[in-house]
Amino acid sequence: MTYNPVRRINELRDEVLADPEALAVYEATKLQIELAIKLKGARVKKNMTQEDVATLLHTKKPAISRLEKGHENIKSLPSLLTLVKFASAIGYIPKT
Repeated sequence: MTYNPVRRINELRDEVLADPEALAVYEATKLQIELAIKLKGARVKKNMTQEDVATLLHTKKPAISRLEKGHENIKSLPSLLTLVKFASAIGYIPKT
């Protein structure tokens, strides 16, 4: 039998996500990442800079940069509350 790392990763993922608690955490994290990506796109579409958003949120530009790059580093994933504040600052209303 040949070692297939992709198959093994898929098996491990399926095994972990069989646990309802792990699945809930995975889904919540996935939603946070998707929202952060959408918010960056909305900010750019409104011709707002990271500095503009930082001013509205009473923070600094690097904090907004980290927020927008949260999907690249799970350690800096923004909280849902922070994402809601960001959305409010840029006037973003998600489509349901």
